[in-house]
Amino acid sequence: MDFIPAFQPPADNNRPTLWFIFEKNKILINCENGACFIPDDQTIKDSGITPSHRLFLGSLGDQDCWAAEMSAGDAVPEPYGLMDLRVLLDTIGDELFWIAGLANHLIDWDRCHRYCGRCSHPTQDKTDERAKHCPACGLINYPRLSPAVIVAVVKDDKLLLARNKRFKGPFYSVLAGFVEPGETLEACVRREICEEVGLEVDNIRYFGSQPWPFPNSLMVGFVADYADGEIQVDNAELLEADWFSADSLPQVPPKVSIARQLINWFVGIHTPSLSK
Repeated sequence: MDFIPAFQPPADNNRPTLWFIFEKNKILINCENGACFIPDDQTIKDSGITPSHRLFLGSLGDQDCWAAEMSAGDAVPEPYGLMDLRVLLDTIGDELFWIAGLANHLIDWDRCHRYCGRCSHPTQDKTDERAKHCPACGLINYPRLSPAVIVAVVKDDKLLLARNKRFKGPFYSVLAGFVEPGETLEACVRREICEEVGLEVDNIRYFGSQPWPFPNSLMVGFVADYADGEIQVDNAELLEADWFSADSLPQVPPKVSIARQLINWFVGIHTPSLSK
């Protein structure tokens, strides 16, 4: 089944429904014996939950998908619980994870734009597109998207990996950073690598992109070649950084992330040489 995003809900309101319900940044979900389940409409009705601030997401097969927030005072029904979305990276299945990510992105945007940032008047949902309109001053706000680069830096047969201070686990990843105003993606690559590890890179080429719903990033992936310098960790964001060969990688991010896709690309290129 492929998810089909949409802004307007279908006329038929009797279709089965999946509810992606959040309390702050945690999603309502049932995880038992290694399997995770998103609540459906029957579960919501039986538990007495009244989803608030509903946003239609689209359809997954014959099921409609809605994002919502827990209403104040609603109790979490057993056996469901509230869980950080990051914990579900490798447990919920790719398709449901990305729908949950879209839900998190839009709920965060909706929560942050209920009042106009220009005049403080309550905003209204536009009827013809996904946007918030201020009836007082006319300001329109669309769902925010924050571009960031993520880069695999290669030196001969080794890949640059680093441990970030924000990582909860002892894993390493490729470097990443947000694009600044007035900056090209390629300039951001050079600046981030220089700021974080003191290296210069060249031969920057596009790899791919991926939405990253924590809460609203678009990760733009690149590959770059080492050009000059010695690793000097900035100590502001990173704990350590080093060069790793394809056969001696540390613990790395989960498969669903573009960081892992970049690492797998590097391993795929250099693994054949290991058997020669």
